[in-house]
Amino acid sequence: MSPRERGRTPGRGQTTVRETGRSLPVLAGAGAVTLAMLGSCAVDAPVGGARPPSTGATGTSPAGASPTDALSPDASPSSGVLPTGAPSSGVLPTGAPSTDVLPTGVGSKGGTSAAGHAWSAAGPPATAARVPWEGGPAYYGRFAAPAAAGWTKPSFFPVGVWFESVITQADVDKDRAAGINTYVELTGTSNMALVRKNGMSALTNVPLPGHGKETVGWLLDDEVDMWAKAGDAPWTGKHPGEGPLCIPENKGCGFTVLRTQKNRFPRGDGRMHYANFGKGVMMWERDADAATFVNYFTDVVSSDVYWYTSASVCLDGKNFLSMPESRCRRAANYGAVVDRQRELDALDGRLQPIYGFVEVGWPAENDTRAIEPQEVTGAVMSSLIHEARGIVYFNHNFGGPCHSQHVLREKCGEKIRPAVAEINRRIAKLAPVLNTQSYRHRFGPGLDTMLKHHRGSSYVFAMPRAATAPGRRTLTLPRGMRASRAEVLFENRSVRIDRKGRFTDSFAAEHSHHVYRITLENS
Repeated sequence: MSPRERGRTPGRGQTTVRETGRSLPVLAGAGAVTLAMLGSCAVDAPVGGARPPSTGATGTSPAGASPTDALSPDASPSSGVLPTGAPSSGVLPTGAPSTDVLPTGVGSKGGTSAAGHAWSAAGPPATAARVPWEGGPAYYGRFAAPAAAGWTKPSFFPVGVWFESVITQADVDKDRAAGINTYVELTGTSNMALVRKNGMSALTNVPLPGHGKETVGWLLDDEVDMWAKAGDAPWTGKHPGEGPLCIPENKGCGFTVLRTQKNRFPRGDGRMHYANFGKGVMMWERDADAATFVNYFTDVVSSDVYWYTSASVCLDGKNFLSMPESRCRRAANYGAVVDRQRELDALDGRLQPIYGFVEVGWPAENDTRAIEPQEVTGAVMSSLIHEARGIVYFNHNFGGPCHSQHVLREKCGEKIRPAVAEINRRIAKLAPVLNTQSYRHRFGPGLDTMLKHHRGSSYVFAMPRAATAPGRRTLTLPRGMRASRAEVLFENRSVRIDRKGRFTDSFAAEHSHHVYRITLENS
């Protein structure tokens, strides 16, 4: 460990990484963290309209590369007291889903299709059906800190790295070169002035020394749904590996943990509140309790399920989701995680941004493999297609032959880094498109798709669905959409569109994906 970096667990002063009570050594160059704060390396076993801003907002509300580089942004923009107690059993609003199976996808399923309304060279009709959203970049306008940091600009799309340290300019340079613009938790030794000087944003679990306008939000906690379980029992203030968690120990105190963490932060300071969840929300908890985790405490939310690398995820998928093992390790499941959160988030009628969470290495000691570069990009694209409003990368290797807490900076990540940097470059180019509200349309069977329209062109994002094999697919445009060719962005090619608005392309692997830009023509 560098002498400039004394280990720190956010708000708890730990000096070792802990996994189910067993100390692990902290790697050189990294502030120490506990596994509870590091994503799905926590104890990995089952335990059984727009959202009003929270207390971080400035007001109060009731409780509760090529041709592809031609994209350009346009400008646009768009609290409250935490309820004294989230329901311990979480009664859902009428119409809550009764199944715990991950949804199959929003971009290519359900709802009214845009094909029912005629498009023209001018674009979609005013009556075209839209995918519900929280408002895009305008959502952040209700929070002074992210608004001041440029989060309301359509050209900004949050791309974060989980639990880094920023000590030198070289640290920031490496992160920016990889396409990172946000730190989702930082070690206590991090230089916040350096973060601020470089125009980076941060969400941290405690106010770090020297923090200022770079700190756009507060991280409440990580995977509380897994280690504290659903419930309002008293919390001891401890985290996994530190002793008893809830009082009594056989009760759940996850809601208490989040409520306690949330109330630590100053009200009305203009910062949003964020939490990351895991398999509890995604699989183990009943819908009512999962919805309570998602809806009662946060302004931005994510969940991590590492489908490609987790040693136990396929068994969990089989036991809790009736998922065949052949469908487990697929990019499409990362999008399904986003869908699950979006469905839960919508149950209270208030929406918040959902972020995708993707590993970039070999997360846990008991995992048997690392994620491959093409799998990372597939997982990211699946998350985007399913309406993720940001991406967070889990940047730690606790397993495998190369341990690191800085995968994207160090030799451990030399294989994965180019793919991460490239997909992040594409996200940056596509940000003005990604930051628009999607249209509903079924392009064809066997596909997860997303349809956008920006500055006279329509954009189709597509990849195979989890339950289907790779291969050729035919996509059919919405009625009235006329074009002769679809440019395949970032691939230096185009495909012909026939007179019936159909075009065919190949998806060679389950993680294959394409982004098409279609310039509309007169009939």
